[in-house]
Amino acid sequence: MLWFAAFADHCSVFPTAAVVDALKDDLKGYAASKGTVHFPLDKPLPAALVKKMIRLRLAQTQKKRSR
Repeated sequence: MLWFAAFADHCSVFPTAAVVDALKDDLKGYAASKGTVHFPLDKPLPAALVKKMIRLRLAQTQKKRSR
């Protein structure tokens, strides 16, 4: 549902641009761009936020399947 990558100074999560746009208020305080969110390595990964991203992605894919 999500793609991710680890770098020297951050962890990137790629939930798609639609998810980033839908959660823009929740993502305040994190570096985000079209389809990507960067989480700093010196803080715990926000599990509740990641779960929210996954739920949105699941809803997107289920909506596509039902067409």
